[in-house]
Amino acid sequence: MDNVLNAGEVRILACLIEKELTTPEYYPLSLNSLTNACNQKSNRDPVVSYDETYVARGLASLQEKGLVRKTLTSGSRVSKFLHTILDLFDLSRQDMAILCELMLRGPQTLGEVRAHTERMTIFESMEEVETTLQGLAEHDPPLTLKMPRESGRKECRYKHLFGDGTETLHAFSTEPAAIQMSSEEKIRELEEEILRLRNELEELKKAFTEFKSQF
Repeated sequence: MDNVLNAGEVRILACLIEKELTTPEYYPLSLNSLTNACNQKSNRDPVVSYDETYVARGLASLQEKGLVRKTLTSGSRVSKFLHTILDLFDLSRQDMAILCELMLRGPQTLGEVRAHTERMTIFESMEEVETTLQGLAEHDPPLTLKMPRESGRKECRYKHLFGDGTETLHAFSTEPAAIQMSSEEKIRELEEEILRLRNELEELKKAFTEFKSQF
């Protein structure tokens, strides 16, 4: 397919898709939030350690390829980012969940795909997973591929076709990134994060008070 992505771009794009499907209330993502998502230790293979400059360069590259867009959300003064993969491909939620998991964890069997996508969508059967993967493989251009069964394995695995993942931290140009957070933006983002945490704490206090009142 055109515009093959490197490993960093694959991780960034997958994290945007994941957060939209699992925590839509916190989506789109700021540069800081997206960096944390990329470096998350759960649901990731491999675990990476990107800095904001690297992620900013990846975002700039993905914007050039038409896969990411910068936006400002209501009540926020910090730029945030969202994927635009649906502008390029006609995909269902199940399609998106499968692609996301293959991009986050690498090649997987049918059973692994079904188990790992549970937090984003539900497949009623293994046959439904296989049918969805087949549809992605027959997409124009193909988005997944069924790999030949490897020696010592009982099942075939499937992989995404957005990139081979061979390029890592040195994949982007060393020129200054087009997306950078100023000190003021970082302060604003921290203020918004503190406010969000305070609101969550107040909600927890209220819930606990209501719970205690029952006894």
